[in-house]
Amino acid sequence: MESIREYPGWKVSGYAVVPLFLAVLVGAGWLVVDMVSRQNPVLLWRVLSAGVVLYGLGAGFFVVQPNEAKVLVRLGRYAGSVRQDGFWWTNPLCTRRHVSLRIHNLNSQHLKVNDLSGNPIEIAAVVVWRVVDSAKALFDVEHYVEFINIQCETAIRALASQFAYDAHDENKSSLRGSPNEVSETLKAQVQARLEIAGVEVSEARLSHLAYAPEIAQVMLRRQAAEAIVAARQKIVEGAVGMVESALNMLSKQNIVTLDEDKKAAMTNNLLVALVSEHEATPVINTGTLYT
Repeated sequence: MESIREYPGWKVSGYAVVPLFLAVLVGAGWLVVDMVSRQNPVLLWRVLSAGVVLYGLGAGFFVVQPNEAKVLVRLGRYAGSVRQDGFWWTNPLCTRRHVSLRIHNLNSQHLKVNDLSGNPIEIAAVVVWRVVDSAKALFDVEHYVEFINIQCETAIRALASQFAYDAHDENKSSLRGSPNEVSETLKAQVQARLEIAGVEVSEARLSHLAYAPEIAQVMLRRQAAEAIVAARQKIVEGAVGMVESALNMLSKQNIVTLDEDKKAAMTNNLLVALVSEHEATPVINTGTLYT
C-alpha cells in the first residue's frame, strides 16, 4: 500500500473572493427582480446559472483555526492540506476534513500484565502525542484516535514483558528502579507503532505501577526480606573492612602483638559488636590472674 504524505493544498485568501461573491449575489438579485417584473420565463435560466455560480463561490469558503489543518479531497483524491490559520477559499469541488494538530494526552487504563519474571502486575502510562502529518492520519489508518489508543496499550504490554517489576541485581534495569530508561523505551515503542499514522510522541511515562492484588502482600514481604538481606550484606562488608583496618593498624603501630588465636577472638568480638542489632556491652579485661 502506497503511503500518502502531506503537502500544501491550493487556496487563496477568502477576503479576495468576497467582492466577487457579493457582485454575483447582487447580479442574481437583479436578475430575479427583472424576471419578476417582466414576467419573462426565459430569464429563469440566467437566474439558475447565477445561483449555481453563487453556490459554488460560497461553497469554497472555509476557516482554519490555529493548530488545526483542513485536508482537501477533490473527487475522491487527496488535494493537499491547509495548515495556515485564517479565512480561505479553495476549489468548491473539494471537501474539507478537520484534523487537530494540538497536543493530546492519552491516559491509559490500568492493565493487568505479566512482567519479565512472570509476576502479575498492574501498569498504566501517560502518552503525549500530536499529529504531524494530517494526510497519513486520515488516509493510512482507520479512525486514527482509536488506532492510537490500541497501539499505546500494545506498547505498554510489550514494555512490561521486557522488564521485571523490581531487579535483584543493581546492574539490571527494572520498571520500578529505572524510570528514565523505561520511559525512553516506552516512547520508542509507541513512536514506532504510530509512525504510520503520522503521529509524533513527545513523552511517554508510567503513571501507575503495582503488583496485582492477589500477590501484593506476598511481594511486599519479599521486598522487605530482600531489603533486610541487602542491608545485612552491606553491614557485614563494612564490619569486615573495619576489623581488617583495626588489625592492620595494631600490627603496624606495634601496640600489641596478637597471635592467630587472639586475632580470631578479637575478630569475633568486633564482628559481634559491629553487626549486632543491639548495643554491645563491653567486657574490660584488666589482666590475667595467675594462682
